[in-house]
Amino acid sequence: MTRKTPELLAPAGSLAMLDTAFSFGASAIYAGQPRYSLRVRNNDFGDLPVLADGIQRAHALGKKFYVVANIYPHGAKIKTFIKDIAPVIALGPDALIMSDPGLIMMVRENFPDMSIHLSVQANTVNAAAVRFWKMAGISRVILSRELSIDEITSIRQDCPDTELEVFIHGALCIAYSGRCLLSGYFNHRDPNQGSCTNSCRWDFKTHEGKSDASGDVYLLEEPSKRAGEYMPIEEDEHGTYILNSKDLRAIEHVQRLTEIGIDSFKIEGRTKSPYYVARTCQAYRQAIDDAVAGRGLDPALLGQLEGLANRGYTDGFLQRHTPHETQNYLRGHSESGRSLYVGDVVSFDAERGMAEIASKNGFGIGDRLELVHPAGNSEIRVDRLVSPSGDEIQRVPGSDHRVWLPLPADSVGAFVARFL
Repeated sequence: MTRKTPELLAPAGSLAMLDTAFSFGASAIYAGQPRYSLRVRNNDFGDLPVLADGIQRAHALGKKFYVVANIYPHGAKIKTFIKDIAPVIALGPDALIMSDPGLIMMVRENFPDMSIHLSVQANTVNAAAVRFWKMAGISRVILSRELSIDEITSIRQDCPDTELEVFIHGALCIAYSGRCLLSGYFNHRDPNQGSCTNSCRWDFKTHEGKSDASGDVYLLEEPSKRAGEYMPIEEDEHGTYILNSKDLRAIEHVQRLTEIGIDSFKIEGRTKSPYYVARTCQAYRQAIDDAVAGRGLDPALLGQLEGLANRGYTDGFLQRHTPHETQNYLRGHSESGRSLYVGDVVSFDAERGMAEIASKNGFGIGDRLELVHPAGNSEIRVDRLVSPSGDEIQRVPGSDHRVWLPLPADSVGAFVARFL
């Protein structure tokens, strides 16, 4: 049976991330307009010349570029939206990713030929909603993260003429597909306007206390910024969900989702690094190609994704779990379980036969490194390190250093990871 190849859609907050995503197998990227997107920080595409450059680079490679405008705007942003979005649309992005019905209506009225994808922020969880949005002129629906594979299958069967997209990797929110108020409450920075401070991932402490209304209660404290402020934890029969979630990793479900006929697999992470994009795109590219060819999942891909900083992995709601399995109560910081990103190969000296590394973390003699490259990965053991001044050294102490080591010329452009 011939299966169609789903799109691999990668995040980009910069041209470097865009180039990396395409080099490592992405079919398309998505990037936001800061004023109208849910990611304000780490976003270079608010600059129209940079956005134009990105769209041109994508199209030159036969790839696609989607622009995110998925906030739920208050009135002030409505007044400026058409003026601000017109020059963006003039650059020729392949689609806008949107969620607010009012903004969608305004684009339909002013730019009837512009393709629109419905953001996950719209929380589409059933086939009737997909049909409604198709009637409103939506060409693709990004399904809610709260759906199981069986529910996705049912929607696919009931809506065969609408493109469907699902998230397969990245951070998860403790709220319903991102509709969270914690950051707005704590820091007056509204997640629904693009300025989330990830309050759910702070280092909360619990205390026993008293409540005038209900007797003994548990209290929550965030000691680094709000020591002495205690908030009661409310709990129902399922538990309490206020602490941070594990990260989504659904690579083990790529084969099934491909068989279902999902059109696009989406990686979350516009504020993350090019290394993150390289690793995720490389792994999911192989998983998709294997699924299309009828091959099973290569277990080595799970280990490669473990090497990324993560808060523990879950496959979310694709298979039903208990709250204990889907929430991460042990740690709020990122950990790297298999390898650590330590640098980039930036140049090669043919006379010396050595490559220059720009370091991101420490490594030294005897370490086993992995070179992560679009042409394929390789491993080496570090037996020599040379400083920029030509001295033999034993270790690179940390980030922002330059060092030379024996590597082949074709290693330029590789990311370097140290096995742990």
